[in-house]
Amino acid sequence: MHVYQNAIEMIGRTPMLRLHRLDTGPCELFLKLEYMNPGGSIKDRIGLSMIEEAERRGDLKPGGVIVEATAGNTGLGLALVAAQKGYRLILVLPDKMSQEKIFNLRALGAEVVLTRSDVGKGHPEYYQDLGAAIARRQNAYFINQFANPDNPKAHELTTAPEIWEQMEQKLDAVVVGVGSSGTIAGLAAFFKKHAPHVELVLADPQGSILAEFIATGKMTQKSSWLVEGIGEDFIPEIADFSMTKRAYSISDGESFSVARELLQKEGVLAGSSTGTLLASALRYCREQKTPKRVVTLACDTGARYLSKLYNDFWMEDQGFIQRETYGDLRDLIGRPHGQRATITVGPNDVLTTAHNRLRNAGFSQLPVMDGEKLIGVVTEDDILRFAFGHPERFNEPVHKAMTSSFLRVDKTQTLNNLVAMLEVRSSAAVMDGEKFLGLVTRSDVLNYLRRQVK
Repeated sequence: MHVYQNAIEMIGRTPMLRLHRLDTGPCELFLKLEYMNPGGSIKDRIGLSMIEEAERRGDLKPGGVIVEATAGNTGLGLALVAAQKGYRLILVLPDKMSQEKIFNLRALGAEVVLTRSDVGKGHPEYYQDLGAAIARRQNAYFINQFANPDNPKAHELTTAPEIWEQMEQKLDAVVVGVGSSGTIAGLAAFFKKHAPHVELVLADPQGSILAEFIATGKMTQKSSWLVEGIGEDFIPEIADFSMTKRAYSISDGESFSVARELLQKEGVLAGSSTGTLLASALRYCREQKTPKRVVTLACDTGARYLSKLYNDFWMEDQGFIQRETYGDLRDLIGRPHGQRATITVGPNDVLTTAHNRLRNAGFSQLPVMDGEKLIGVVTEDDILRFAFGHPERFNEPVHKAMTSSFLRVDKTQTLNNLVAMLEVRSSAAVMDGEKFLGLVTRSDVLNYLRRQVK
């Protein structure tokens, strides 16, 4: 068994998995497991390539500072390599990125700067523009993956040859997404030389401009999407779509659903962009009239999306999982008590327990239950007032700090009345007589209203 000397040596040579339990029509569909790179994504390849090529040119010297604008995974690849080589790394990320990615980056020692995800290229808060500005101020090396030829070079020299070898030179199509466009450009460079018959197929999230550009050659206005890591509002400098004649535009809902199906049926925990790629690959395969051998990529690990696409509550809040509706205030409850989804605390539990549950769940209040009876609510404000100046009170029971005079509303109450009540209270307990059904907060109301938008 080979023993690696460092994490960098483990980048590349990822396995190929044939999918058996999904409907692939007349085709064979294979999934290259790029999340098995040490940093958890395909971007480890370009992180290594872009840093080492900069070293060879003398653009990056020992003790130097690296800056990059990234949707997350390129940052993780860079952070992995930078940590091994001793570089300071500053990363600019749009604020829609998952918390798991941000925590991972900071744990690797990267400095994370969050910026707006609702502005376009040319705006000073746009992540690429801000990254370039920070690099100038820091006199740092700006990676600029979107215009860096060392990005596609990584895929031309490693990803594509691995696919070609693993498929025993029997390959008809590769389905790939575009973020920086390094993957599709690198694959194009390789297959033009070695297998020009191979078709590259673009998988694009709805809202991105790229699928329409491939289909018509025209630039359209982008809208928003929730899938991370792929999709663009411009054509990157390094893009090469010369071998890409077909593109699919995939909704967030379909992407998330297919990613979850991949886990359930094939045992592969992959990220949201993999859902987009796999949904496109399945469409392509099912459209074929003759058998073809098709490859797509599991771009990153789904462990970075446990709080999002693999979280049923988040999926419900976003409207991607349809829940039972009642036509009353029960429709607003995010965590129904009857489904054992409510996080609660008992009156005799210590305040440390209540505080830990609030913090771990990201909530600001908890119902206090004595058996099945709701007897109060304990909030962050309650704990602060009770324990401020007296930290030993964290060992006191919850009932000493909780609010007993909380807002109760019957499930039949109107939404208008509820909203009026929540102007002065942070939450309301929805009741069916004396039976507690769940808490409703202002955030729950907002989620409910957003789900009404078709």
